[in-house]
Amino acid sequence: MSESAATSAVGYDELAALKRVALDGGLTGPVKISCSGLASGLETSTQTASRRLQRLEEAGYLDRDVVGDGQWVSVTAEGEAALRAEYTEYRRLFEEPDAVTLEGSVTGGMGEGRHYISLSGYMTQFRERLGYEPFPGTLNVDLTPDSVRARAGIRSLDAVPIDGWEDDERTFGPATCYAATLSFEDRTYDEAHIIVPDRTHHDETQLEVIAPDRLRDVLGLADGDEITLDVEAI
Repeated sequence: MSESAATSAVGYDELAALKRVALDGGLTGPVKISCSGLASGLETSTQTASRRLQRLEEAGYLDRDVVGDGQWVSVTAEGEAALRAEYTEYRRLFEEPDAVTLEGSVTGGMGEGRHYISLSGYMTQFRERLGYEPFPGTLNVDLTPDSVRARAGIRSLDAVPIDGWEDDERTFGPATCYAATLSFEDRTYDEAHIIVPDRTHHDETQLEVIAPDRLRDVLGLADGDEITLDVEAI
């Protein structure tokens, strides 16, 4: 099964099984379970419980080692991210949004940010909705492993939508901007936004940041410098 097909096979029932494994200790390391025991906790059949574990493994959410009297199961980083995304949705229902703190290191980009940020269809919206015209380029940040897992929390915060648009040649996708304060050593900058395009070549380990100034100059940043981003509700 392809990765996309495996991921699409993970639904609410599979996430319930993933949550049960996590509650039994699977987030901190391998935990021994039986399909019959899992089935009892999920109020389903042993065969159904086994199928749910298989789908989770195929999607990369679980690591499994089947032995004679059961199996050792642990939740992967991808599985934890899926659980955190569910947690974020429930927070949006029951808690007031506050802030999320992320940490990472400055890294070089491929120059695509400069091109897209400067396009008139985006720049007009930045001026109207963010209140400034961004410096033509993005600051790229490689997140720490803890922050990769925590970044799902920004989805519970209010944000500024940037609409997709099209010209005579192609269609450009929408994006979402989250207000952020950057800190490096004893310097801070509070006019920045994390921009999350709907379509991007970056994975969940990297963020792009825009601001009215060139952040490398204002904060004195170089590749490898470790910074903190406090992402706040608007």
